[in-house]
Amino acid sequence: MKPKNKFFGYMLPVFVLGVFMLIIYGAYTPHQKAEIQRVVCVKFKADATQADIDQHLREFASLRREIPDIVGYSAGRVLANESTNGEFDVVHYITFRNEEGIASFTKHPKRLEFVASNKAHWDNILEVNSDIQK
Repeated sequence: MKPKNKFFGYMLPVFVLGVFMLIIYGAYTPHQKAEIQRVVCVKFKADATQADIDQHLREFASLRREIPDIVGYSAGRVLANESTNGEFDVVHYITFRNEEGIASFTKHPKRLEFVASNKAHWDNILEVNSDIQK
C-alpha cells in the first residue's frame, strides 16, 4: 500500500475551487460603460464598384478586432428614402468608453492604414461624435 500525500489531497480541491472562482469572476465582472459614439457616414465616388464598397465594409469591421479602444461596432448601407437624397452610402457606428478612446482610435496605425487604402474611393465623409444618453 502506498502512503497518500496529504498535501496534494488538500490542494487539489483548493486549486479546482480557485479556477472555478476565476471563471465566475471573469464572467460577471461589470465592464466599463460606453459613453461616446462616433458615427461615420461615407459617400463613395460614382466609379466605385460594389467590390470596393464590400472591401471597405470588411476592412472597417476588422478594425474592431485590431483596435482595443473600440467597445462596439455596427454598420450598414443607407436605405433610400425621400430624406436621404443619396448623400451617403454607408454608415458606421463606433462606440468608445471615453474621449481618450476616440483620440487613440483616430491616431491608431491600423485606422490610418485603412484610410490610406480606401480614401481613393470616397467622395465625401462625415464623422460626428456624440455622448450616449441612457
